[in-house]
Amino acid sequence: MDHLAYRHALAERLAGNELPFPPAEFEARLARVYAAMQAAGLDALLLTDPADIFYLTGYHTFEVSVHTALVVSAGRRVLQVPSIETGPAVVTAAVDEILGYRWEGIDEVIAPLAETLAPYSAIGLDVYGAGLRHGVIRALQARLGAGRFRDDGGALLDAIRLVKTPAELECLRESARITAAGLKAAEAVVAPGINDNAVAAEGARAMLAAGSEFMSLQPIVTSGHRSSIIHVNHKRRVIEAGDPVFLEFGAAFQRYTAPMMRTVVAGRATPEMREVRDLCRAICEALLAEMRPGNSFDAAARAAEAVLAPHAARLFFSGVFGYAVGAQFPPSWVEGSGYIARGQPREFAADMVFHLPLCLRLPGEWGIGLSDTVRVTPEGGEPLTDNDWRLGESPG
Repeated sequence: MDHLAYRHALAERLAGNELPFPPAEFEARLARVYAAMQAAGLDALLLTDPADIFYLTGYHTFEVSVHTALVVSAGRRVLQVPSIETGPAVVTAAVDEILGYRWEGIDEVIAPLAETLAPYSAIGLDVYGAGLRHGVIRALQARLGAGRFRDDGGALLDAIRLVKTPAELECLRESARITAAGLKAAEAVVAPGINDNAVAAEGARAMLAAGSEFMSLQPIVTSGHRSSIIHVNHKRRVIEAGDPVFLEFGAAFQRYTAPMMRTVVAGRATPEMREVRDLCRAICEALLAEMRPGNSFDAAARAAEAVLAPHAARLFFSGVFGYAVGAQFPPSWVEGSGYIARGQPREFAADMVFHLPLCLRLPGEWGIGLSDTVRVTPEGGEPLTDNDWRLGESPG
């Protein structure tokens, strides 16, 4: 049985069996996208980012490294997947047509995709998104003419994805619940003599047991001086007495992630560690007050910078006070549609959701990180996660 026969046989029994939302949810999303396309003068979108494809169809798989494409036009969605992804396409996606190609036959991609796009004279691309292969777009432009393709498709969809629907908010709340279970379990095993892998393993076990799907990022655990290094992870290091242990977890529920950071000390925290924890909290409060509809991302970042400024020469901070989260796939839970940082002019709107990654690092010594995932409301930022903002301490 080849992949075409497999698709038809599977569809007879299980078509749409694992669609993550009711059809009405996707219809409403598509209506917003169609309206934006019409306003922008676009006939079609060619999307290759796994999260964008999921957003408009429900299609999901753990294999996101292979070429996959979605063509969206008025009233029609055509999904192109490799043969090994036939099953997920049948059971998880709401589309009008599935185009399959042999996994090992990448040369089979271009002709059917070009035929699908041929009727459209203005095709929006996400030129900065994941999955848009240079070889594919170069071949399509050679066949159809480069003038048909525009680079504003990504910005169009980002503006829509930034504002979460009630169904999306509920998924983020579920992720927050599961994330909290993982952090609680991980914190409980922190002690001198335990290595960081054991802490990560306990957190992962608890999140999977509580209902998480495969995560967009593995649990992040660093201890001691390694907690002062941004973006390293557990590496069999034995926790010593007095070490801060930095934890950043994000469970996936219907691909939605609400991350949270916590820090627990293997023993007693020093006064300086507590001061940095207090600084993280003060920055968060400044952000929450500014996260109101009509305020700019830039203004919120400046308010946070004002709190950080007296300490900025001593402590490292990434410069991004918040990033949008929603549905995502490995290698990251960052949605990529918006950042709370200096120079970002976009304005907040109700039901945008951001993770506020507030980790301050004393280079070569330690880092303290605490965070929440936050929803924008008319009254300001409202946490979806339940961080108590205490610097945890374990028997040491």
